[in-house]
Amino acid sequence: MNKRLAPGHWITPDWPAPATVRAVTTTRRGGVSRGHWASMNPADHVGDALDDVQANRARLGQRLQLSASPVWLRQVHGTRVVDAASSTAPVEADGSYVGQPGVVCAVLTADCLPVLLCDVNGTRVAAAHAGWRGLAAGIVEQAVAALQVPGADLLAWLGPAISAEAYVVGDEVRDTFIASATRAQDAFRPAATGGWHADLYHLARQRLAACGVQAVYGGGFCTFTEQQRFFSYRRDGVTGRMASLVWLKDE
Repeated sequence: MNKRLAPGHWITPDWPAPATVRAVTTTRRGGVSRGHWASMNPADHVGDALDDVQANRARLGQRLQLSASPVWLRQVHGTRVVDAASSTAPVEADGSYVGQPGVVCAVLTADCLPVLLCDVNGTRVAAAHAGWRGLAAGIVEQAVAALQVPGADLLAWLGPAISAEAYVVGDEVRDTFIASATRAQDAFRPAATGGWHADLYHLARQRLAACGVQAVYGGGFCTFTEQQRFFSYRRDGVTGRMASLVWLKDE
């Protein structure tokens, strides 16, 4: 499964990243938010009390000993990937990258797939928000390209997302993927009630492989079924978000 829960209620990627690379994904535990957003919700666009969101972000920064606030994005299910070091949050994009220490790339998800990347030398990192629209449009490819490193020299980690068992989509979603790559049909299987079970993890691995990225870790989570651990938009509608962060360690 390649997943490990840290004492501070976040997941530390189980990948062979260089020592200079730091990465975590939060769970819904360990914050101050209440109601639909309980308790570690760092997203300020989902109806949660802004004071609680700011408190959660502050807790996250303190617990991870971040030297700067993460560069939060205004995600739109697109393919834009920005340089976190020169971006003023919240910038409209669905991914960010950086090649200097102390700048934190971040994406927010609650069923969509967070994809974290780093190079084998530990000098560049990226984070991408990949729902089905972003995956189909090329967010993974754009994130890989932004690092300007051959795919064979990259590592990828797939964070918590909705599982294929819980994710049923219509013909239009399957057709969109197959139109650009026939191999995508392997990521769909018929659902008993109609439609298709879509495997975001499988689709992401296919896209990464096409970019030359073979060292892919993570997967095996399900935000929909693991209710005590994860937020899920499809399950709850009004809900919080998990944050997936990746950065280079300060000297």
